[in-house]
Amino acid sequence: MPPLTAFQAWLTRALFGDSLLAIRLIASLAGAALVVLTGLLARELSGGSFAQGLGALAAALAPVSLAFHSYLSMNALEPVIWMACALLLTRMIRTGNTRLWIPFGLLAGFGLLNKHTTLMFGFAVALGLLLTPERRLLFNRWCFLGGALAFAIFLPNLVWMARHGWPFFELLANIRRDGRDIAFKPLQFLALQVFFENPAALPIWVTGLATLLAGRLSRPFRALGIVYLVMLATLLASHGKVYYLSPIYPLLFAAGAGAIEASLSLPSRRWVRWAYAGLVLLVGLLLAPTAMPVLSPETYVRYTRALHIGQPRIENRAASTLPQFFADRFGWPEMAAAVARVYRSLPAEERKRTGIFGNDYGQAGAIDFYGPRLGLPKAIGGHQTYWYWGPREYTGESLIVLGDRREVLESKFESVTPVAEIGHPYAMRQEHFTAFLCRGPKGWTSLSKIWPKLKRFN
Repeated sequence: MPPLTAFQAWLTRALFGDSLLAIRLIASLAGAALVVLTGLLARELSGGSFAQGLGALAAALAPVSLAFHSYLSMNALEPVIWMACALLLTRMIRTGNTRLWIPFGLLAGFGLLNKHTTLMFGFAVALGLLLTPERRLLFNRWCFLGGALAFAIFLPNLVWMARHGWPFFELLANIRRDGRDIAFKPLQFLALQVFFENPAALPIWVTGLATLLAGRLSRPFRALGIVYLVMLATLLASHGKVYYLSPIYPLLFAAGAGAIEASLSLPSRRWVRWAYAGLVLLVGLLLAPTAMPVLSPETYVRYTRALHIGQPRIENRAASTLPQFFADRFGWPEMAAAVARVYRSLPAEERKRTGIFGNDYGQAGAIDFYGPRLGLPKAIGGHQTYWYWGPREYTGESLIVLGDRREVLESKFESVTPVAEIGHPYAMRQEHFTAFLCRGPKGWTSLSKIWPKLKRFN
């Protein structure tokens, strides 16, 4: 993955230490910025104060936005970067000021360092402009300079990927082959868009799309509507993740809010405005506990069962009584504590030679995060970036292995002993497993020699 999320993690930990504040601060600020940007987009598209408020409200209460702005991830910054670019593009269309390609390129460059799907957004913008009279904004020195700036910012990451054999594409191919992601049919894909963006807000973004594509007054901004259609078609054709389209909806909220404001401008109809805004608010608040961890697990289960709502599954992974987005947050400190008890029970001499091998980066990451205060060494593993870090100084003669099957381990070690049962009632099913102490490599002499075979990108 691109490096910007890791940089955010380093920065917040350096400033605020290891805390919930540290891992949520930038995401929360990004969520607030997205609300402001949506209001500014509505104003740029000639919306008045009600349009700005309605668009911002819809952006704020979209369940997918509430979810992604509640924790540190690349998905928190992506909508902000895209909508800042959309605001610059809208202003460029309105004023003809092509110098704005420079800040557009700057944002796009950092967008690429955040998430590679910014390439899809850039492609959609270029195609949208080419298919409309606004192609006049292309093919000038400012556009080329902006593109060069974006490329220059992204270049170090591009070089890194090339030098390491394009691991991102290897990851995507493995995910597709293993069937990790649920492949939705087009109608299912669209139905989930309605849920993710708040069902009550459907009239806003549908109106926004229609206005951008066919509205007489919005004709100069038709390229923006085409951007959405191109991205939708691209994701449907490539079976992309269902939430990859989410960052573009604030643009449609802004356009739709302006159209709704104009259609209900008569004094006799203005009460409808506020009634509808109240509906968006009410449904958004009802759905909020399904997207953000604002309820205790027990209360969440009762709440979703009573209302017959919940988070839709987007991956073929077995959760617990909680959906994946919440279940993935449970069990890590308990797992680290159990491993620490096993590690401390070993004789001092053996302990020095014993590595802790996590079969996914969550397990290894939990050891690295909670381990120092428990007296644990850094973990090793073959999953994702942990594979690049190698076996460290461990030979493999003694390993505490997490998340693997006994029959697999017995084919690789002379002695395989169960030492701990790992699991939390609310954790993902795959995080319920037996930890094994493995001794005596079978058929190999050094962990470094078999390390290439342990790579697992999925």
